[in-house]
Amino acid sequence: MSISGEATVERVSPAPKRSKTTPQRRAGRRWDLEPVALPVTWIAVIVLFAILMPGVFLTQANISSILSSQAVLVVVTLAVVIPFTVGDLDVSVGSVVGLSAMLTAILNVQHGVTAWIAVLIAIVVSAAIGLFNGIVATRMNVDLLIVTLGTGSVITGITAWISHQATVAGVSQGLVDAVVGYRILGIAPEFYYAMIIAVVLFYLLHYTPFGRRMLIVGQARDVATLSGIKVNRVRVTGLVLCSALAGFAGVLYVGTSGSAMPTGGAELLLPAFAAAFLGATSIVPGRFNVFGSVIAVYFLVTGINGLQLLGAQTYVQQLFYGGALVVAVSVSSVVRERRRRRGTAQAELAMEIDTAAKEAIK
Repeated sequence: MSISGEATVERVSPAPKRSKTTPQRRAGRRWDLEPVALPVTWIAVIVLFAILMPGVFLTQANISSILSSQAVLVVVTLAVVIPFTVGDLDVSVGSVVGLSAMLTAILNVQHGVTAWIAVLIAIVVSAAIGLFNGIVATRMNVDLLIVTLGTGSVITGITAWISHQATVAGVSQGLVDAVVGYRILGIAPEFYYAMIIAVVLFYLLHYTPFGRRMLIVGQARDVATLSGIKVNRVRVTGLVLCSALAGFAGVLYVGTSGSAMPTGGAELLLPAFAAAFLGATSIVPGRFNVFGSVIAVYFLVTGINGLQLLGAQTYVQQLFYGGALVVAVSVSSVVRERRRRRGTAQAELAMEIDTAAKEAIK
């Protein structure tokens, strides 16, 4: 009945329909540049530095350094994207990276454990930390920010304790080669590991029922509960995945240098947050997303690399990341508000809730 009625209206009064939809189409065209604004800006920055430093910035060595050396940061950023997606904030990620790196080094160097078994133990311990955070936050109804802030502090103390506040060097050469050796097209294997993780995480979030549930929980927990989604289970699983990825980042961290420091990993938290929020303004504006975050990481790193090649002091890195975080959070909030006013976010949410509800019924 409704379909035929709509068809009748279209035949009787076509002019009002065209005049009504024309502004929407114009609005759509006006906002089409929003998803690609960050990639275009990144390209512009690359062109600028290439002009300022011809024969220096776009050399094979510099490009390889940018892509390879920041693979750890890419993995950490992808890790924090997971709790962000479900509306949580995990600030213990940097500490987990440091603990994973230190565990791998101590087990391999001081206790003679095979490198790959040490890697597995480090990742399992990291995942267990995420499970602990999730259980405390959901079962005891404690704010996750407080939980992970305390957990991160404890982990930092444990890392310093087991390492006796000393750097542990001499990690197995096999692990080092697996992370930075056997380069492909001049780029270290760790870069390709990070890209594989990005593709897998993208598939998880966008093409699996669990990923869609994560998106819905992050946007409307009350609606997700009414739809039959086990919100706490989704949150806990997201935190476990986050910590497991942080643990893997710790493995890459120790494999890159062949050693682990007591304070290692803590410096990655700020840039990871900045990249995740900046990535939320790109590709899928208003939503934390995988490829937007990856682009944001390399956009930030490109800027820092170019400034340092121009002679900027080392402290510019902290200034750049801190400023980027403030700007990224502000822009991300503006983008979300604009999408909310346009109704795009509500339409997407309604579709996702309907899909998740059907999956829950099954």
